[in-house]
Order: sequence, then structure tokens, then C-alpha cells
Amino acid sequence: MAQRLKTDWILFLTVITMVCFGLVMVYTSSAVVAQIKYHVSSTHFVLRQLGWAIVSMSVLLYCMRRDYRRWNSPKVAFAGLGLVLLLLLAVYVTDSGSHRWLKAGPFSLQPSELAKPALTLFLAFFLCRRLDAINDRHTLGPIAICISFMALAVAVADLGTAVVLVTTTIAVIFVAGVEYRYLIACGVLGALLGAGFIIMKPYRLARAIDFVDRNHTLLNKVDPNGHVLGYAKQTASTSDPGYQQRQAKIAAGAGGVAGVGLMNGNILYVPEAHTDFIYAVIGEETGFLGAALLIAGFMVVLWRGMRTYICAADHFGRYLALSVTVCVVVQALVNISVVLDLIPNKGIPLPFISYGGSSLLSTLLLMGMLLSVSEHAA
Repeated sequence: MAQRLKTDWILFLTVITMVCFGLVMVYTSSAVVAQIKYHVSSTHFVLRQLGWAIVSMSVLLYCMRRDYRRWNSPKVAFAGLGLVLLLLLAVYVTDSGSHRWLKAGPFSLQPSELAKPALTLFLAFFLCRRLDAINDRHTLGPIAICISFMALAVAVADLGTAVVLVTTTIAVIFVAGVEYRYLIACGVLGALLGAGFIIMKPYRLARAIDFVDRNHTLLNKVDPNGHVLGYAKQTASTSDPGYQQRQAKIAAGAGGVAGVGLMNGNILYVPEAHTDFIYAVIGEETGFLGAALLIAGFMVVLWRGMRTYICAADHFGRYLALSVTVCVVVQALVNISVVLDLIPNKGIPLPFISYGGSSLLSTLLLMGMLLSVSEHAA
């Protein structure tokens, strides 16, 4: 007798609702910009996003109906990591400017987004086999090597995604029972590498300086000759690297309780409002209520993800559900924190909502994996 599948309708409908809400917000935040800045139809961006939404939803439905236990194999775990690393190498060679996009005609893909599902599958596969020896060097060594290669390859052009990957890994191995001394070592090493990658790109350093020492009071004391500030401004597109965040915070707070209404926001003052800073548009046009409801949606994802982690039938399913949940929620937290000027600026999309096909595909692939664990739970 075939197993009766148990769809998590709360999670499924939440995901559908957030994707639909994202399409609405992509349109309202990009319609004017599409015409004025890019000289294309006002529906240009939302139609492209709709196409990606259809493809991504098909991937979600396919994954949720497959038994997640089929992915519990070295072929899937290591093939995923290998494919992503090859794509990252390819994009580094072909996209000499930003090192982000793999393009073929009108089609473009951001390989760093695919690192998220690849990492979650690898963590679940590896941890379920090494739980009894989680603090052994033969366990921590391979994890450290794999996540280091992945994070370093991603961080070259996409530091925000690398932060999400490292944070997800640390959170998952913490739950798995790794000793605090190893977690502290990982945190220190991650902070040092993060600082190195910030210094490597002048615009990243400019953003960090603006966030920590906006008036350059401390920096002028440490570096009176202005060498650091001169380096940081080499590739700056504006004399005010914090302009984008400050405008976003103003917009997010300008909506009051109920917002100014769709299409009524001053989106031209917020650069890239339909991508990484779409939460500012949500705050302005739908107000505190809309912004709070969106956060509630991510809380539902966290709730159902942790429920799936607890109820999963095996270790692989548990750690797959945990990895997926942490990855999506951490990315949302980082994005919203950037928009509200709580942390330095990082280019990272808001899951389900921001314009970007690669991000939507990656997010719904992750949700399909989570729903698969839920459907096949004992």
C-alpha cells in the first residue's frame, strides 16, 4: 500500500502567498524605474519575475513530491558542490566585471544562489553519518574544507551570500553538538576572512567605514594621512556610501501604520528598490502592517521548518530541514537588517520577494526540499 503523503498546507500556502506578494511589490517598485531608467515597458521586470516564478514553482512541486531520502547519497551531495564550484569558476572567467552572472543571450544565472541548496544537502548528508563523532577531526575537517572552498569562491563577488552560507553552517553544526571551542574558532576565522574580503574591495570598505565611523572621527585619528579613506573611495559610485541605506530607512519609516498605498512611494530616491532594498518599498507603501505581516510570513517558515526538523523520520531529514530553514531565515534577517541600517550594506535579496530569478529559484528549491521532508515524515 502506497504511503499517504502529508502536505504541510500551512507552509505551502505561506510560500505561495509570499511569492504572489513579491510579484505585486516587484511591479510597484519597478514600473516607474523600468520606464525612466531602463526605457522599457513598465511590466518588463514583473513579467520576467513571473516567468521565473512559474519555473521555480514547478521545481518546488517536483521536489516536494519526491522522497527526500533519494538525495541521501554521496553522488548528490558532492555532485551539487562540484557543479556549483564549476559554475562559479566559469562565471569568474566569463564575467570579468562583477564575477556574478553566467549569461547566455537573454538568460542569466547567478551561480552563488545555487550554493545554498548544494550546501544544505551536503550538511545533511555528512552530519547524519558523523553524528556519533561530531567533534572528531575527521568530521570537522571535511566540513571546514568544503564550506571554506564554497564561501571563498562565493565571497569574491557576493559577500552577503557567503555570510549566509557560513552562518547556516555554524548554526547547524551547533545544533548537531559541536563543542563551543570549535564554534568560537570558526567564528574568529570567519570574522578574519570576512574582514579580508571587505578590505579586498574598496566599495565594501567604504560601506563598512560609513557604518562604523560615519564622520571619520576615529579613522582620522588612526590614519591622519587619509590613506585608508583614499583607498576606500577608489571605486565608490557616490561620495556618500551610506546614501542607499539611509534613504531606504527613511522610506521604510515613511509609511506609518497603513502605508501610502501601492505605486505611491518615492521609489526613485531608493536605488535598486525592486531588488535588494524592496523591503523599504514594502514599509513605505504598505506601512508597518504590511512589513509586520511579511516578517510574520518568515516566522511561519521558521515555525514550520523547526516543526519538520523535530518530526522528521531520520537524521538526514532533520538536518536537511534545519539547514534549509536557517538558510532562508538568516538571509531574510540579513536583508531586513541592511534595509533598516542595522548592519553594513550587503547585496543580498529578500527571499520570495526581491526581483531576481536565481534567488527565487534557489529559495523555492529549498522550500521544495523542506516540504518533501514534511510530506514523508513518519
